[in-house]
Amino acid sequence: MLVAHGAPPDHLLAAVTKEVGQLLGAHLAGMGRYESDDTVTVLATWAAEGEGHPLVPGPWPLEGGDLASTVFRTGQSVRIDDYQGIPGRIAAFVRDELGIGSSIAGPITVEGHLWGVLFLHAKQTHPPFSLDAVSRLTDFTELVAAAIANAESRAELARLAEEQAALGRVATLVASGVPEEKVFAAVTEEVGHLLPVDVVNLCRYETDGTVTFVAIWGRSEGFPVGGRWPLGGRNMCTLVFETGGPARMDNFADASGSLSIPVRDNGLRSAVACPIIVEGRLWGMIGVATHVEEPLPLDTEAHLSSITELVAMAVANAESRAELVTSRARIVAAADESRRRIERDLHDGTQQQLVSLMLELRAAELSLPRDASELQAHLERTRQSLDSVLDTLRETSRGIHPAILSKAGLGPAVRMLSRRSTVPVELDLRAECRLPEHIEMAAYYVVSEALTNTAKHALASVVHIELDAQDVMLRLVISDDGIGGADPGQGSGLIGLVDRIEALGGRLDIASPARKGTSLSIEIPVENQNVTDLL
Repeated sequence: MLVAHGAPPDHLLAAVTKEVGQLLGAHLAGMGRYESDDTVTVLATWAAEGEGHPLVPGPWPLEGGDLASTVFRTGQSVRIDDYQGIPGRIAAFVRDELGIGSSIAGPITVEGHLWGVLFLHAKQTHPPFSLDAVSRLTDFTELVAAAIANAESRAELARLAEEQAALGRVATLVASGVPEEKVFAAVTEEVGHLLPVDVVNLCRYETDGTVTFVAIWGRSEGFPVGGRWPLGGRNMCTLVFETGGPARMDNFADASGSLSIPVRDNGLRSAVACPIIVEGRLWGMIGVATHVEEPLPLDTEAHLSSITELVAMAVANAESRAELVTSRARIVAAADESRRRIERDLHDGTQQQLVSLMLELRAAELSLPRDASELQAHLERTRQSLDSVLDTLRETSRGIHPAILSKAGLGPAVRMLSRRSTVPVELDLRAECRLPEHIEMAAYYVVSEALTNTAKHALASVVHIELDAQDVMLRLVISDDGIGGADPGQGSGLIGLVDRIEALGGRLDIASPARKGTSLSIEIPVENQNVTDLL
């Protein structure tokens, strides 16, 4: 019934130990699990009424001729009717501490593998177990094996479900494009909750032969996020770097290099690490460690490898986004430089040539005889046309790259745009200090394009412009009371502005419901930005 109802393993093992002990008339009973280091750990004990069972230290080494060691060697049931002369520490404990005279034990084999042992003891003052006790004990060990297999299957399914859920949460973060540092922190936390470890580190290899810790979970002193350490010696980071594959250290007795010092200071005993491969190159590693002496499970590397694929995907996505932003920034910077060059060429070249022609034409007018009225009228018309061309050229030059923006800054430039707008503009400007030129230009062209679109399409009666550039973020909101329905995908200049803003790490949101006006909301980070960063 316990097996069928899925009782917890510890309850099940204790119940089986008690039932078999009572049924076969034992004074003491116990159940042990064989470990990978040739030891046995006692998981459950039972004592008949009035007997009492002392604490059983462990794990016990498998040596001598005791029950557990013999079952481990032979894989068969065994009985001992006299402990005199039986060698080994377990036999000595059973004989001298427990006062046992005879014992029987049966192997617990789970899915073809020797899992543990079930044993019964009788005191020295009582006769040995009956001849059929061993076969009856075997019936119980088969039931225990089925129960353990069932429990382990449930535990494996639960662990697998938990692992898949953790991978799903990380995959969602990767797909949503959150900053990689948030993905790294989430990965280390998920691994820390998923595996029986005390510390999780995620590291990036640098080109100068060092390694940087980009995320840390758990109790780890001496490895701060952002800390950089030189590679070398025998330690987890260096082993993964040198081999390009997983690494394991079940103790740090022979660890060396500067990275081994904080490991010892933190009392870490066992560690496993797996490489993070991004597009064929070794990018970094993820490592886990524990403070307990028992080595990490053998499947730890397999669990880590599944998470490293997601980390690699997050890194590749982040690098692709960074390359896209850098490419956009180069295009924007090149376009701005072209604008400045054209404006300069028009101002210093074509415009000056037209001014010279105007002066020459004026001189020609003044030199005409008084009776050449028809020719004088013709020259006057030519001068007026030339003056109109010069005004148009000046207007075009200002549109290409406004001089007021370079000389006075964003606030005065926005005021100039508002005065030139055919739709009334209400201003709320809080931008007393100068900003980096590329940020001022981006904000300026957003305002210019928005006012042009409003005048052409919105049928608005007023435009509100709110600018706040007093902290680490420039915020700009442009809204009108027009007919709405603006669609950047239909070829308006706004799509180019989106690229310009995103190239600066900013964001431009457009809200334009039908008959409810249009609103542009822009945010551009100001702190730590300069032209050289973008180029």
